[in-house]
Amino acid sequence: MTNQNTLDRDIRGGTAPADAHGHDHGHAHDHGHAPAAAPPAHDACCSHSGCGSASVSASAFVSAPEPADLPKGATLFRIPTMDCAVEESEIRRALEPVAGIGALRFRLGERTMAITADEAALADALAAIRKAGFKPEPVAAPAPGAARAIEPAGWKSAGLARLVAALVLAVGAESVSFLALEGRGFMVFEMGLALAAIALAGLDTYKKGFAALVRGRLNINALMAVAVTGAFFIGQWPEAAMVMALYAIAELIEARAVDRARNAIQSLLALAPEQAEVRQPDGGWQTVPASEVPLGAVVRIRPGERVALDGVVTAGSSAIDQAPVTGESIPVDKTVGDTVFAGTINQTAGLEFRVTAVAANTTLARIIHAVEEAQGTRAPTQRFVDRFAAIYTPAVFAIALAIALFTPWAMGWTWLEAIYKALVLLVIACPCALVISTPVTVVSALASAARRGILIKGGTYLEEARKLKAVALDKTGTITEGKPKLVESEVLGATAGGDAAVLAIAASIAGRSDHPVSRAIAEGLKSVDHALEEVQDFAALPGRGVEAVHGGQRYALANHRLIEERGLCTPAIEAALQRHEEAGRTVTLLASEQAVLALFAVADTIKPSSQAAVAELRALGVVPVMLTGDNAATARTIGAHAGIEDVRGNLLPEEKLDAVKAMQQRYGMAAMTGDGINDAPALAQADIGFAMGGAGTDTAMEAADVVIMNDDLRRIPETIRLSRRAHAVLWQNITLALGIKGVFFVLAVFGSATMWMAVFADMGASLLVVANGLRLMRAEKNAA
Repeated sequence: MTNQNTLDRDIRGGTAPADAHGHDHGHAHDHGHAPAAAPPAHDACCSHSGCGSASVSASAFVSAPEPADLPKGATLFRIPTMDCAVEESEIRRALEPVAGIGALRFRLGERTMAITADEAALADALAAIRKAGFKPEPVAAPAPGAARAIEPAGWKSAGLARLVAALVLAVGAESVSFLALEGRGFMVFEMGLALAAIALAGLDTYKKGFAALVRGRLNINALMAVAVTGAFFIGQWPEAAMVMALYAIAELIEARAVDRARNAIQSLLALAPEQAEVRQPDGGWQTVPASEVPLGAVVRIRPGERVALDGVVTAGSSAIDQAPVTGESIPVDKTVGDTVFAGTINQTAGLEFRVTAVAANTTLARIIHAVEEAQGTRAPTQRFVDRFAAIYTPAVFAIALAIALFTPWAMGWTWLEAIYKALVLLVIACPCALVISTPVTVVSALASAARRGILIKGGTYLEEARKLKAVALDKTGTITEGKPKLVESEVLGATAGGDAAVLAIAASIAGRSDHPVSRAIAEGLKSVDHALEEVQDFAALPGRGVEAVHGGQRYALANHRLIEERGLCTPAIEAALQRHEEAGRTVTLLASEQAVLALFAVADTIKPSSQAAVAELRALGVVPVMLTGDNAATARTIGAHAGIEDVRGNLLPEEKLDAVKAMQQRYGMAAMTGDGINDAPALAQADIGFAMGGAGTDTAMEAADVVIMNDDLRRIPETIRLSRRAHAVLWQNITLALGIKGVFFVLAVFGSATMWMAVFADMGASLLVVANGLRLMRAEKNAA
């Protein structure tokens, strides 16, 4: 994968906790995949929104665009008819001879171009762009954090009313021709109607087509311009008019459909409110634009309101619906110290939070931008289709030319008949449906995944995921929660007040310690029905535990070593310790100066979703393997609970790397799932790297190919299912596009296909593949 941009820090706010055994999970990796090459320019594609690819490489999970992202001194322009990578490449070629251009930046999803140049060079550049058939319109750079407008650019730029008028005129010309009214006046009237229809519907097509022909390139504009002009000159005026009108309208409908796929993720920006209620220096509250709220400001949200910015809760507790960001279907309880995300919905009570990211840099904005960047990358199937289309279009053009020139001698056709059939072939030659079949499918699948909390950083990983045969899973923070929990407590000795008093002593001492195991014990004993008392003379015992005075007596909350040293261990305690240690638990003992009073077993617990995820992977024919640096006994216990048979513990980072290599040799394509530094070599070696977005570190998410925003391992088999479905839809679309063209090719040469029928076939195929690709946006969680 390509890491052209850096990951903004604190996607989640906070770091991964250490587990019960002292492992630090604030780790990351530097992925080792080769950079994705920029896509080669070609002229096979049509000039409309159907070509949803962009000549930008996959990026990391990066900050959302804002004016600071523009090249220094750049001017921003909107080009309404710049819809696909082909048109971007045409603009780049047009600008090649212009001297003085410092930098260019294109965003096809927004149809914008930023250009850095001095005044004279800028004027020359704009003239060159207009000469190439495009109309650059200057626009103001968006304000920081402002949601970019999502407009039906295809409808607006093409002018629906104008195209409807062109269609009416074309129908009028067809009607005059059908009535076969004789007389020079009727012929001139028919020709005039047709010419007016062509002028209304095809002016932009002619401009772009002529510019392409001048540069010696064939694209759909050139093909349509030649076909319509040829039909007009051989006397097929009504048909020429109908072809141009139908082409323009079908192109418009197709652009609208593809915009729907492009805007599916960007529309999430509307979820974040434009205003926020901010605490003022005098303690009052004022509603201000969200884009103007600075870092560190305190914002208040009421029940039912959407969160305007990312932040950390400073007051209150409530349930938050995080589905737009993480894909979680169940609201998550939030209290002081927890992170909230822009675009999520506060449900039950008021909250106050401190802002940790400005509006332009919220997690939601970065998700949208990451997916937009991914939508701009080219999947392997798309690259294949582009190469095929680049050969296909000139080849069909050559066949059409041969039919026009040679069939009158070879087959006895009249010249007009041969030329007409050649023109029909030119219309059929348009590779729109073929070229559009891949990007719209990939964009739809990426959008569907992002809505489920799965960020796939490019079409390559979307396609390759279906080939996975094995998935390596880190243990701590991936299969397990990543933090210790009290799983069992047992009172072994009596004291005044009974068992509750013993547990209260342990809770009081543990509450003073900041050790992860002590914190787990204190948290687990919160429900003890006994008053907690302040302890005195609290002291840490390095490598052994802690001790303190409680109620006038000294107690130790310590490990096995200290109990042995003080001669308090018994055969019964030894047996209990062995039982817990075999289960992979960390055992802490509460002891007075005379005896051991209680035993506490702490362990890193398995996530509720891990067992289901492993079962789903097996059902898909993917082998799950656990790779962990933890001890073998703990690894085996967790693996058994998760349903993983191949468990490998005590692995150093380089040994995880070797394990992934062995998996690739044994099974084929293998993925690695992890959340930090000690997984880095294995993640770099794996064919696809999955990072946990909740527990993982910033660098891990930056370098990963896929980010699971809510740490739910079930998203991995879901990604594989989506990949398989997307691959099936891709080839359905390619087969559909080529099949329809093949049928009409035969009809054109040996049957009675007309030009307007060819337009219907071409644009009909385009609309069919777009509709088929858009089905992926409705992909269900368990879709195969």
